[in-house]
Amino acid sequence: RATATLSGGEAQRIRLATQIGAGLMGVLYILDEPSIGLHQKDNMKLISSLKELRDEGNSVMVVEHDLETMMAADWLVDVGPGAGENGGRICLSAPLQNILDGSSPSPGILPHCILGDSLTREYLKGMKEIAVPKARRRGSGESLRLAGASGNNLKNVDIDFPLGCFIGISGVSGSGKSSLINETLMPILKNKFYHSKLKPL
Repeated sequence: RATATLSGGEAQRIRLATQIGAGLMGVLYILDEPSIGLHQKDNMKLISSLKELRDEGNSVMVVEHDLETMMAADWLVDVGPGAGENGGRICLSAPLQNILDGSSPSPGILPHCILGDSLTREYLKGMKEIAVPKARRRGSGESLRLAGASGNNLKNVDIDFPLGCFIGISGVSGSGKSSLINETLMPILKNKFYHSKLKPL
């Protein structure tokens, strides 16, 4: 397949595999939310790749919100305590184990460890959680039907999208999420409502 047709997750794994294959040492890799677009099933593959880069003698810094990635980290830095004007300072900086058990890091690891008002720490330790809502939005009762979608990996898909709802599209990397929504449904809607000339898959 042409690389332009790969999903975000597939393309990302190719980039990481290229770096692992290069066998470089002493490199600082900085990744901004690498788990975006990945199914949970693919998370451990990503984390294994990042650990492999580390084990080859590199440093890996990851900006991430994903729990599995945070729990696999050697060291965590939490910036906050809130967002925007309520953020911008270090709330926590310590090895993962020290954060979980509340202990101070071993002497010589870093000059200091901040265990302040970190929301992240409270969620990691299970002190706080986001409960599943008791009631779900039912929507307007109407739906949008897409029939016969067959671009890229899609296998002649028929689907109804309920209207008046917040809809999540999930699936493993390369399963056809972007092909279905961004490259099939969106061009059709743009053509209908905005007289666009985009060609859907």
